[in-house]
This record gives sequence, structure tokens and C-alpha cells, in this order.
Amino acid sequence: MNVIEITGLQRRYGRTDAVHDLTMSVPEGSIFALLGPNGAGKSTTLKVLLNLLSPTAGSVRVLGVDSRRLAAGERRQIGYVSEGQQLPDWMTVRQFLDYCRPFYPAWDSALEKKLMADFELPSDRKLKHLSRGMRVKAMLISVLSFRPRLLVLDEPFSGLDPVVRDEVAQGLVETARLGEWSVLMASHDIEEVERLADHIAIIDQGRLRISESVESLLSRFRRVEVTLGEGDMHPENAPVEDWLQLERSGQRVRFVDSRFSEEESNLRCRRCFPGATVSAQTMPLRDIYLSLARLGKAARTVSA
Repeated sequence: MNVIEITGLQRRYGRTDAVHDLTMSVPEGSIFALLGPNGAGKSTTLKVLLNLLSPTAGSVRVLGVDSRRLAAGERRQIGYVSEGQQLPDWMTVRQFLDYCRPFYPAWDSALEKKLMADFELPSDRKLKHLSRGMRVKAMLISVLSFRPRLLVLDEPFSGLDPVVRDEVAQGLVETARLGEWSVLMASHDIEEVERLADHIAIIDQGRLRISESVESLLSRFRRVEVTLGEGDMHPENAPVEDWLQLERSGQRVRFVDSRFSEEESNLRCRRCFPGATVSAQTMPLRDIYLSLARLGKAARTVSA
């Protein structure tokens, strides 16, 4: 089952398409990351699925309900933390949580207490006196404590120092182990995405470029180096469209194979470079993302 289903989503501001014909789904129980450069349409997509914005065209279903018809029952099952989210700054942390608690019948006071201790959050300090990292922690406690079925995070790690970022990520991981839930997060922090997410989607200029499990993505990308033999063809004539960032330096050819299969990839290399020796290395998610981002930038340049 999918907790989110997006079909042909379009969101237009004037003549500009912030999101264009976006179709994707978020499986229940997954930690799903939405990656893309600034202005890609990530935040707009999240706001549409929460009915903070209306779609220009297409449809979004959240927890089985049209996003435009989300009622109190569904909203009590959705937690939302945004980078620019406003808080009642005059309240202390304790007053803030006391205020939130009655809205959610499923509020888990024991989990709230545990998160307060884990995050080392001062309950008597006013929200306006908290650091950026502590404010994020307070927001997370306010949504994790009612055990949402769906947690939506918009740039949760933005501006956090490494220690706080690690504490927040660890809190998410540990809380996920306590029950069934799904997470959709938009983030620029690729390292944390690789640590947390089991599925990612990349969008660029409002268009979906890729959506698949992290396991699948990591398994099919390799950085390949070919040492040419005598008489090998020039790499620019290699007829393999899955080879990205092809470059030659002396007798070495380097590229990213986006459809790597040990047997098939070696066979293709032998066909193009009969006398060559070939080596392939796994790639971290960050390098894969940069390769795809450069590919998208090159495509936009050609079409401009």
C-alpha cells in the first residue's frame, strides 16, 4: 500500500510551472527522500500534498484521501516539520507541548518524556531563546509524540551543526523502530539521506528524474576506469548511452555506468575497447546524485 500517490501533478505560479506532470508514490513504512536543487519544486510538492497549496492539475492522495479533502481525522495522523515553520515563541518548551497534547488522542507521554531526555531539551526555556537546532528538536517532539502515521519533513537538517544533526537523525531512527510509520522528507543533506532513506526521488525543474529504492540505485551505478590497449577506439565513439561523464586522459577512460551489471558491462567494454583492462568501483549516493544533476544541467543547456 502507498501512503502517498501523486498523479500528473502540476502547480503553476502565473506562467511558471513549479511542478510539472509529477507522478510518484510513497510506499507505506518507507523513509522516502525527495532530492533536488533549489527551486526544483520539492517544497511546493509537500505543500500541495498537505493541502497548504491547491494543485493546478493532477491529483494527490494522502492516506487514501484526496489531499484537498483532508479532514481532522487524517490530519491527526500527519506530522509536519518545515525549515521556516513558525512557533509560538512566547511559550516555553513545556507550555508548547502542553498546548499540542490535547489535539492528539494518540499522544504518547512516555515517548515525549524519552525524546525530551534524549534531545536534552530544557523544558522551562522559551522557544524564542532556543538555538536553531533546539527549535527543530522541539518541533520534532511535538509531532513524534503523537506517533503520526505519516511524517513530512521539509529540509529538517538545514543549518544544523554536525552534532545536532546526528542527534536529530538518531532520534528519527530510534523512533521509527517503535512503531509503523512512513516518512517523506525533502533535503539537501545527501549524507543524512543516505543514512536514513530507503527510497529516493530526484526532481529538477518540477519534473521527476528518478524514483527508486536506494538499494537499487547503489547497485546499478559504478565508476568505471578503462586502461586502453593498442588500437582501441576513441571513447567519444563508444555507442553506450548509459555511460555518463565519459572522459579520456592519456590511455585511461573514465565514466559512470548507470546500468551496471558485471557481466554485461564488461562485455560492452570489451566490444568498445577490445584490448583494455577494466575496473569498477561502487559509488556513494552523493556521487550518484551529482552525476544525475550534471546530466540534467547538460540537458537543460542543450535545450536552451
